[in-house]
Amino acid sequence: MRDFDQEYLKLLSEKYPTEAAVCSELIHLSAILTLPKGTEHFISDLHGEYSAVSHILNNCSGVILEKVTRLFSQELGEAGCHALCSLIYYPREELRLLRDRGKLDREAQKSAVSRLRALAELLSGKYTRAYVRSRMPEGWEQVLDELLHIQHDEESNQLRYHDALISAIVDTGAAEGVITALATLIKRLAVDRLHVVGDIFDRGPDPAGIIELLMRHPNLDIQWGNHDILWLGAGAGSPACIATVLRISVDYHNEATLERSYGISLRRFAEFCARVYGDAEQETLHQAVSVLGAKLEGQVIRRHPGYGMDQRLLLDKVDWTDYTLRLADGVYPLKTRRFPTVDPADPYRLSPEEQALVDEYVDLFTGSRNLRRHLDFLCRRGSTYLCFNGNLLYHGCIPMTQDGQFAPVRHGGQWYAGKALLDYADRVVNAAWVRGDESALDMMWYLWCGLNSPFSGREFHTFERAFLEDKSTWTEPKNPYFLHWENEAMVSMILEEFGLDRDSGRIINGHTPVKAVKGENPVKAGGKLFIIDGGFCKAYQKTTGIAGYTLIYNSHGLRLKSHRPFEGVGKVLSDNADMESSSIPVERFPHRRYIADTDEGRELQLRREALQALLAAYRDGRLPEGRQS
Repeated sequence: MRDFDQEYLKLLSEKYPTEAAVCSELIHLSAILTLPKGTEHFISDLHGEYSAVSHILNNCSGVILEKVTRLFSQELGEAGCHALCSLIYYPREELRLLRDRGKLDREAQKSAVSRLRALAELLSGKYTRAYVRSRMPEGWEQVLDELLHIQHDEESNQLRYHDALISAIVDTGAAEGVITALATLIKRLAVDRLHVVGDIFDRGPDPAGIIELLMRHPNLDIQWGNHDILWLGAGAGSPACIATVLRISVDYHNEATLERSYGISLRRFAEFCARVYGDAEQETLHQAVSVLGAKLEGQVIRRHPGYGMDQRLLLDKVDWTDYTLRLADGVYPLKTRRFPTVDPADPYRLSPEEQALVDEYVDLFTGSRNLRRHLDFLCRRGSTYLCFNGNLLYHGCIPMTQDGQFAPVRHGGQWYAGKALLDYADRVVNAAWVRGDESALDMMWYLWCGLNSPFSGREFHTFERAFLEDKSTWTEPKNPYFLHWENEAMVSMILEEFGLDRDSGRIINGHTPVKAVKGENPVKAGGKLFIIDGGFCKAYQKTTGIAGYTLIYNSHGLRLKSHRPFEGVGKVLSDNADMESSSIPVERFPHRRYIADTDEGRELQLRREALQALLAAYRDGRLPEGRQS
């Protein structure tokens, strides 16, 4: 047993002042350690696709259907199991439909309560009673607690009691509330911990809705993606990040979403385009914001030569007499000659009207209360990476060199590489959100798009994509990390860098869409690295051929889930059509894993050892029981 300082034991005795109190807690901890580890659910690259993400969280990537089928397949058949799942996923909507169709009579209500009770009881088996109660919706704890803890006795007293309880639920008109509460509890028990491996924002129509959904989740963590970093930078007041957010909103036709969710209207920008460019058509909006972005990004790059991004200074490489762009491999004609705000003598200087526009949008982004509320949550619950239960989670990459070493990156006069670089990025993000000074905001823009940024790992060619027809110039160089991630030795090196076991550890990575339609495998390095960005974003689904990967890690093993495009809540309610998913077994453990095998278990074991030391101190007289502070 470890040695514990006498002063520490004195402090611990204030919480456990008697031998009985210590023994009670030791018994409790010892029992918890024998429970199976909870199910972990990994999702990534949500990109504003609220409907699909909401459904994935509701069906727990198919886990609930598996449990329902296990319990009720013989009784209900396949169609009946899907109907029960629809009730669990969307209880209020499904109850309304059943009521409208005249299918919610007394017996139907009793049957629904009974079946959901049985499912909740099954799922509660791997948790303590206190934990299950903590996951119950507020106001329904007493009823649900009684429903879940049926005890069989020789005279069937408890069975009669529960029958009477269910009848009373129906008779008092509380059945719909209890059904909804049970459905919520089932979803909270099916998955113990949710890991969101980055990129909540951009492209899809409702990132704000996803944030609200995550804010209600009882147990989650977030690893920031580069798009999350972009929005944190914009919300903190970075003009370069704001211009990029506006450009993406224009490109994906999400202008209304930006206004509806955060009160940030593009009307002022459209008026600027009409006045300066002559019209406010979509193409013109895209061109104007691309020019503005190129200027603002150029200013950041020139302020920070240490970023090593001089090759991205392109406005001064334009020949304004014949409108061609000089790149390293040749000269390319621009596809437009409309650059009314560019001064050839000083191309990165904002025009007075552009400066006024930037100032206005900085005020709008930093002044949006709802945006600040969402980004506060993202900053508070997020991090650059996470080590959890032997796995390493991050969105982007660990910047590397061509020869497979950690790339040294210089920031603020110091060199960082590997874990130290990600720790530095973590500090920068938090400091930028709190302080918001120019240098920190510039760094947020670099983290969004830098080749050696752990969130990006790619050199963005937004200017070429906006202004050159030749698509060969659009190819964006990637950090060598993405060449090495099939290499088991490299992945083992990364795991060891973060203090994890090179043999049993795994990396869970997002960021790069897996082209499943072309046969690309999301499992890399002999099963040591998983890419779970499979295409929630509808814009990518033609490229990926699927609608996303998720990963399930439970006490028995790891499974990847491949999902087909979601057809909408209406389809679920009308046809009981679930999101079609395929399960890909990755690893089945030779022995079931328990709480004792997890990070939580190691913390509990340390607490248990401390309590054992306190108990020994009570028993040998070194500390008196009932000591007052």
